[in-house]
Amino acid sequence: MSPNDNETRPSLSLQRVKPKRARTRRKAESEQPLAPREGLLAHAWVDRDLSWLEFNRRVLHEALDERTPLLERLKFLAIFTSNLDEFYMKRVGLLRGVAEVESEDDPVARTGSARDRLAQIRKSVLDLLVEQARCYQALLPKLACHGILLAAWDELTEAQRDEASHFFDRNVSPALTPLGLDPAHPFPFMSNLSTNWGFILRNPESEEYVPVRVKIPTMLPSWIPLKADAAPGERRFLRLEDLIRHSADKLFPGMEFIDASLFRILRNAEIELDEEEESLREAVTEALRQRRFEPVVRMDLAPDVNPALRQGLMERFELTEDDVYELPGLLDYTGLFQIAGLDVPSLRDPHWTPLPPPRLPDADTDIFAAIQAGDLLLHHPYDSFDLSVENFISDAAIDPQTVAIKMTVYRVGDDTPFVRSLIRAAEAGKQVACAIELKARFDEARNLLWAQELQKAGAHVTYGVMGLKTHTKVALVVRKEGHDLRCYAHVGTGNYHVKTARLYTDVGLLTCNPAITMDVVNLFHYLTGCSRAPRFEKLLVAPINMRQRFLQNIEREIEHHQAGRPARIVAKMNQVEDLVLARALSAASQAGVPVDLIVRGFCCLAPGVPGWTENVRVRSIIGRFLEHSRIFHFANGQEDPLAGEFYIGSADWMFRNLSRRVEAAAPVEDRAARERLWEILDICLQDRRQAWSMQPDGSYVRSQSTEEGTGPAVLGTHAWLMDLTRRRAAILP
Repeated sequence: MSPNDNETRPSLSLQRVKPKRARTRRKAESEQPLAPREGLLAHAWVDRDLSWLEFNRRVLHEALDERTPLLERLKFLAIFTSNLDEFYMKRVGLLRGVAEVESEDDPVARTGSARDRLAQIRKSVLDLLVEQARCYQALLPKLACHGILLAAWDELTEAQRDEASHFFDRNVSPALTPLGLDPAHPFPFMSNLSTNWGFILRNPESEEYVPVRVKIPTMLPSWIPLKADAAPGERRFLRLEDLIRHSADKLFPGMEFIDASLFRILRNAEIELDEEEESLREAVTEALRQRRFEPVVRMDLAPDVNPALRQGLMERFELTEDDVYELPGLLDYTGLFQIAGLDVPSLRDPHWTPLPPPRLPDADTDIFAAIQAGDLLLHHPYDSFDLSVENFISDAAIDPQTVAIKMTVYRVGDDTPFVRSLIRAAEAGKQVACAIELKARFDEARNLLWAQELQKAGAHVTYGVMGLKTHTKVALVVRKEGHDLRCYAHVGTGNYHVKTARLYTDVGLLTCNPAITMDVVNLFHYLTGCSRAPRFEKLLVAPINMRQRFLQNIEREIEHHQAGRPARIVAKMNQVEDLVLARALSAASQAGVPVDLIVRGFCCLAPGVPGWTENVRVRSIIGRFLEHSRIFHFANGQEDPLAGEFYIGSADWMFRNLSRRVEAAAPVEDRAARERLWEILDICLQDRRQAWSMQPDGSYVRSQSTEEGTGPAVLGTHAWLMDLTRRRAAILP
């Protein structure tokens, strides 16, 4: 053999290669009954970011609503801030980048540009922040009436100040690192979401002024409990920032204190991932390092900030006046989660423990036999996630008949039983495959860790399809039963996350229907292997067939209506933003098809606009639980809603979900399961306690209940479903 033969022989590359986009096209949009694009944008379209701010306004209203228990009102103040922080890190950072490259000479850029949107966002956010601060101040005396005092330093007794001072010496001072901001010191790195004191000191010998930065430690409690001089039943707390501010003399002995300014920074979290790197894991690891140093997109300042410090920080972070927010209240309300968690039952929502699903009464139930008896429709957090989804995987891990377990992982949390079960199964010699999404924003580091742990145990770990995020929530268990293999699948709308399963409302389907499970098998082949054009008979899978199937279903409703048959669309999800689907919904409305959208977050399609969306209604349910389930119903010419079509899945009607993510939605064909889905939709549509109705201009009006009684219209979706779950459990044998 010639020495050069090896150089000319084709070799097998082990590098990840980004695939070329397929040249084939879906059915042309022009073949679909779509409302005109420009007309819809001009008359019935709401800006995505402004609609999101309207959603967060509804969240803030839960804190303003006197019907909400007092500590839960504090919780919603914290959630509002957490939501807004994420919005700035994700969306405003992106918009700033777009605004920087817009040309002033471009008429398209000057009309509805990113600059205009940023200005609108700032105006709206300033109003919301003022409202949040007013709410907080109004809640303080209400808390005090119940013996919960969130005190300022000047409200403490001498004994309480001594107690706080001792706490500072033992538990705070060692965690602080004062860093000079003068030319003699390198400018310190300031981490994202950090709250900091900027102190101005004076050296009495040289009369030199010295600026110093002290970061508020995030590992310490935001509120310090004080027991000295406490009246019976009283709980008094001091903010950690205040304690540090009034202990500054201990940090800088010999220096003269001149001024103190509190500030907080938020950095951009939108980083571009180079998926053409040889190792996606290395690319994500590098992106995480990069995120820590991304540009600052917003700086919050407490009142009466030192002008020189303000200007210096703006110059250092390259901020304009529009990026700086002088807040009238707290800089970071997320610390209120600590107070909201106090064990005062009378000031919190009534305790709720998810109940066993009717056919899975306890952990000893044979879950596979239960699934063989018929599909199981689960509704969390009303149905126990532990006794259903968690046991589905944990039982399979120790079941001697299990051949393989396959799962997708988007967000699973820190102490996850799912990964422990998969590791146990792999160590027992079962085939375990896990498609982990390394690019799940803010969960990248956690998912990297779990990927490594699974690989150590011998599981097959993949990172999905190049160029797409794996957002679908599916699990597959393959068992040897007799001479054959039987597949069991779970298709859900929420993450495999035990903590959020108690806070988010989600639905899931446990099935061994061969038509669905074979599609799930093919979906995992697509995720873990090199399937170029997988076919799915039952599942709607993005970006392969989901958009087109939804468009076909909408078109079919139009045809039914025109033929005089029953037609209706009811869809529940988190967001609506996909323009093509919005045009299809507008066309359905123009044809006379009633369209009910239950959308928790932002919705870009404006309802009730004459000539465009007269038959579209949009409502949002905000309350104790975060509405996260995605349910889709099409009447399909049937008078009985249960005879229509139902789907549940992981995708919202957003461009990213339908075109840039791997998503799956499953048809629900079991009649009992359909009854539960229609019940959920019907209760949401009846709700006049937690519901908000979207107006043609994009604003929302809270529903007002004038009825008496105990129905969902009066009690609201969440309270009614909890009560319904209790009543069902009480009548079980």
